[in-house]
Amino acid sequence: MGGSKKQGWLRWLRHRWTDSGDVRRALPDSAMARIEALVRASESMHSGEICVCVEAGLPLSYLWKGLRARQRALTLFGKLRVWDTEANNGVLIYLLLADQAVEVVTDRGLNAVVTAQQWQALIAALGEHLRAGQFETGLCEAVEGVSQLLTQHFPLAPGQINPNELADAVVRL
Repeated sequence: MGGSKKQGWLRWLRHRWTDSGDVRRALPDSAMARIEALVRASESMHSGEICVCVEAGLPLSYLWKGLRARQRALTLFGKLRVWDTEANNGVLIYLLLADQAVEVVTDRGLNAVVTAQQWQALIAALGEHLRAGQFETGLCEAVEGVSQLLTQHFPLAPGQINPNELADAVVRL
């Protein structure tokens, strides 16, 4: 069996074997609650919306087409309505456990003021934590990094309150 064909089968198996139990072991309810609290605290400082989504493995339709985490994150950005915020400053932090891949998808309001290099630095730091099995630490640092950028570019005026357009709870798929 050729190397790339074997890799493809191994990826298929990894995605089929990784399930919600693996997500719960990597990020137990207590970790999810801490990440949710961090998102909530972050959104009290800026007008942006942060959505954290963790998925065990890709759906079969994505595997059949050879799609990766980026395509899934873009789809979820729409399905979870992260794009639908008043100031166009929603951010999706997506973790695909089977590939230990992370993607950050941002709306156009934030893309206009944050460089690709800034996003790549944030993703690289998160990737290091994932490879070390530090899922909670990595996601918390990613939320903090996104929060710093949102606070810099979309701060709340004194007395202003973020209307919380998206739920703060981590989405498990």
